[in-house]
Amino acid sequence: METVEHLRRQFVYEAWANREVLLAVRASQSENKRELQLMAHILSAQRLWLERLTQQTQSLPVWPKFDLAECETHAAELGRLWREYFESLPPSLLSQMISYKNTKGEPWTDTVQDILTHVLMHSAYHRGQIASQMRERPNARLHGLHPCRAPRADRLKGVLFAVIDAKT
Repeated sequence: METVEHLRRQFVYEAWANREVLLAVRASQSENKRELQLMAHILSAQRLWLERLTQQTQSLPVWPKFDLAECETHAAELGRLWREYFESLPPSLLSQMISYKNTKGEPWTDTVQDILTHVLMHSAYHRGQIASQMRERPNARLHGLHPCRAPRADRLKGVLFAVIDAKT
């Protein structure tokens, strides 16, 4: 499997995992604001990196204050935006250097592939924090975010993104 296809499949998983976390937060009827704060950060950071990759201006703060409905809306939109990004991503672009300034205004340069990998790792880290917090409460359940339990992208052939798009 070529690298672009592998990364595309990882972002299919990403959209699924974000949706699963939001479903678990909704089901738990939690008063724990930290879970939503972390999820809002995941979504905002994903948008920020996509904006950097497409040379757009940052549209959201890194730590926005979203409620659950806003998180669900942003997650669905990001699923669509990442799908569109990967539809037009040639393999040769993975090694392209992208220059940007971080949120402190410091200049950085990374390859597209490294940025995409960072987005995935960053989100997984914070989803793990959310899962740890939910595990401490008896009424909250968040199990099975393992990639092997996610719907397989090769079986779905875009269905996952279609489902996400239908919710917007």
